[in-house]
Amino acid sequence: MSEQFYSDARLYDRLFPGGKQSLDFYGAEADRHGGRVLELGCGTGHKLIPIASAGHPCTGLDLSPQMLTEARRKAIARGVAVEWLQGDMRDFDLGRTFDLVFIAANSLLHLQGADDLVGCLRSVRRHLAPGARLVFDVFNPSVLMLARADGVRRRRDELSFVDPDRGVVHVDVEETYDAAAQVTAGTWYFSTDAEADFVVAPLVMRSIFPQELPLLLTLGGLRVVERFGDWSRAPFTADAELQLYVCTAD
Repeated sequence: MSEQFYSDARLYDRLFPGGKQSLDFYGAEADRHGGRVLELGCGTGHKLIPIASAGHPCTGLDLSPQMLTEARRKAIARGVAVEWLQGDMRDFDLGRTFDLVFIAANSLLHLQGADDLVGCLRSVRRHLAPGARLVFDVFNPSVLMLARADGVRRRRDELSFVDPDRGVVHVDVEETYDAAAQVTAGTWYFSTDAEADFVVAPLVMRSIFPQELPLLLTLGGLRVVERFGDWSRAPFTADAELQLYVCTAD
């Protein structure tokens, strides 16, 4: 589950500050469906805290205690009440239902096996109130990009960021792809000019191809309502970078 990658929550937030388009999309979904909101893989609350600030009762579930600690700190700083729970999205029981469940920022791809994915979707189904929606986004796999995962360490300049204590942080990534398992195993190296590899963390992510996602959802007892290819709700096409789904209980 790549726990080590998420052990430094503030470093994660600087690496992945999040985009306004995705934040606006999930905020609009919360406004559309109203009621109680659950985010799985909530991380440090980047999306859930603004949704709670808009008046929605919110619950966030995440496996990482470090990410939840940072989420609590940020929510308190914003004066927002959110219920933060440590748990595993593969199998959870919160004893109540929600009007919107969402899984953002490729969090679903931490589940590598089909059984884990279906288990998660079935758990979600049990937590959907009548008429509720599951909304999630995952990347649309690029065969060309996966083919470049050759185990060579490379600098990723687009991922560089500024840490207030360390200065400019450079990111190198080394990845290999297992086509049979559809899993990319990577190692991420964080360095500054003065301190090489001050964090080295593994990150393992699954690819889910467009043909199999509807089948997995069906096995999970869910039905696709809408599928988009970007945050503007454009139709999904083969060359879309994003798979964005809106689902309901079957």
